[in-house]
Amino acid sequence: MQKELEAQELRLEALMQALPYIKEFNDTVIVIKYGGSQLRVGLELDSFADDIVLLRSLGIKVVVVHGGGPQVDDAMKVYGKEPEFIEGLRVTDYETLTIARMVLVGKVGRDIVAAINRHGGYGVGTTGEDGRLMIAKKKNPKLGFVGTVTEVRTSILERLFSEQLIPVISTIGVTEDGESLNINADEAAAAIAIGLKAKKLIIMSNIPGIMKDITDPDSVINNMTVEEATKLTKSDTISAGMIPKIKACIDAVAGGAERSHIIDGRQNHSVLLELFTETGVGTMITP
Repeated sequence: MQKELEAQELRLEALMQALPYIKEFNDTVIVIKYGGSQLRVGLELDSFADDIVLLRSLGIKVVVVHGGGPQVDDAMKVYGKEPEFIEGLRVTDYETLTIARMVLVGKVGRDIVAAINRHGGYGVGTTGEDGRLMIAKKKNPKLGFVGTVTEVRTSILERLFSEQLIPVISTIGVTEDGESLNINADEAAAAIAIGLKAKKLIIMSNIPGIMKDITDPDSVINNMTVEEATKLTKSDTISAGMIPKIKACIDAVAGGAERSHIIDGRQNHSVLLELFTETGVGTMITP
């Protein structure tokens, strides 16, 4: 009986600690980028979906932008293609674009929507092509069918919010001429966070945050300014795969989002820990 009372007191204490943050984030927008390395149908995905449904029930307007790099890599190998990257971005010929659309829209996005709905939410899958949500232009001829976002039609997302829906966005954009382009999920999440003037952009990764020493998990930098993060991208201390994530966080804050974060998506409930605890987790980037 005593242990049960102690457990109840701990839960109550956690709730009281979270209450100021619940009030602060009510009716605000939080954009969460859920990475391909976290996408596992099972405990991890179900835990994430549970957290997303909880956030929406607390009055937070949540947008999930998902990657799916490992899943696209696997599919490419089935078709006899070897993945190629330049500065962390996938080189995308037409066949690779077709594979990416098939995997991101037809498989990964559907798995996330299904998990959210299993946990009592109202997830709805969409892409940057649907309703011309994300207008893009080609980024670099060397990358092929890879786009950079030039416009986000936020009115589409606002309509979904008004119906208490949770948008789950696959990052295939479209040009003004109707050509489909593959968009890096970190960059897409930043563009959406800017367009919605989000309270937070949270990028879930497979590391604890931005680290001074990539081999030392205890070297996480808890807080950085945009200026400090920009200097870091020009140094040799971060891997190529982290560059799009850090740049996305920088762009989001510079473009009008209030805060951006890189957190460990391998840790269950890491989004809740970031939002509703005093110390948070991972790395926060501020103006």
